[in-house]
Amino acid sequence: MHNIGIGIFGCSEVTKIVVTLLREKGFNVQAIWGKTKEEAQEYANELKIPFSTNKIDEVLLRKDVDFSFVLCQPYLHSHIVVKSLGIGKHVLCEKTLGINVLDAQKMVHASEYYPSLINLVNHSLRFLPAFVHMKKAIAENYIGELSLIDVTVKISTLIHDKFDWLCDDHQGSGCLNLIGSHVIDLCHFLTGKKAKRVHGIIKTFRHKTQSIHGIRQITAPDFCNFQLELEGSPNSQILVTTNIQSNDGYRNGFEQDVSIVGELGNLKVIGGDLICIRRKAGDDNADYKEEKLYVEIQDMRTSESSSSIPRQYVKGMSKMFSALKEAFTTPSSNSNWNKESVAAAANFNDGLYVQQVIEAIKKSSDTRSWIKVETATLKD
Repeated sequence: MHNIGIGIFGCSEVTKIVVTLLREKGFNVQAIWGKTKEEAQEYANELKIPFSTNKIDEVLLRKDVDFSFVLCQPYLHSHIVVKSLGIGKHVLCEKTLGINVLDAQKMVHASEYYPSLINLVNHSLRFLPAFVHMKKAIAENYIGELSLIDVTVKISTLIHDKFDWLCDDHQGSGCLNLIGSHVIDLCHFLTGKKAKRVHGIIKTFRHKTQSIHGIRQITAPDFCNFQLELEGSPNSQILVTTNIQSNDGYRNGFEQDVSIVGELGNLKVIGGDLICIRRKAGDDNADYKEEKLYVEIQDMRTSESSSSIPRQYVKGMSKMFSALKEAFTTPSSNSNWNKESVAAAANFNDGLYVQQVIEAIKKSSDTRSWIKVETATLKD
């Protein structure tokens, strides 16, 4: 692999973890952008990044930057991503793809205009070993025809001690955008099916804290519950039901349980383990037996070190960056990278789909009704 230079856009806890993981895989982090010079310099000093700036173009125009990692606030994603692709840089963008569907459509349009460039969305659960094995079991019809996917997520508060974009629903924060987006993408990844209709309820129960009160109040949702009807005939349709809670009660932990029900039994990812409970095909009277299809050696029910980033997402990112490394170490005959190595990753079209589902869930919560998912594309 030739030295692939990375330009980082955004200063946060995610940035620190991403930089560490990238260096472990042999990538060179050459530059970092922050909203202010002081912020960028502070992170550059801490992470030992040679160049820092608060000007986007100063990162993009550097010859030693081949890849843009866009980890900043969602309202900036579209602007940076479109510029990056236009100047010939590969892109990995943090979820969600943008503030709204229009932002996401612009990014898809740009990626289609430059097909020789990598465009990925940081939906790292696709690479968590338990879900890789779950997808394989589903493809092999291990539990028969699927009927239900049930997801429960409990996570500590997503709000910091000071008011920032994470407090504001209109800036792309809240448990639906930050956590629900992963669930929506994961269900699409596991089944290969998209949502046709959605129903949801979104709530903000905590509007202020000891340090955030007064005129500015928290509008980012800390609770959401939604159902997705996946595409398929009425007799073979999969229902997804999801419940996500974010509050101080889970300050020291993270719990995410994913259960898939089929005609022969269940597949469950609890923490990082994949468990199957099923009976023998063709024998309705057979006893159900439990077997572990994958056992994770790490504790997946906590956050990474002192960070609020769950270890499931961190391990997934590590695996995704390994795939990126392979993409550049085994280039294809007509490109300096290998598409097959990152085929499992979410691309911008996947990100657009997630954005469309999120907007439908928000509309459902407002109207208290089932909403059809609109899949319109960008018009020239």
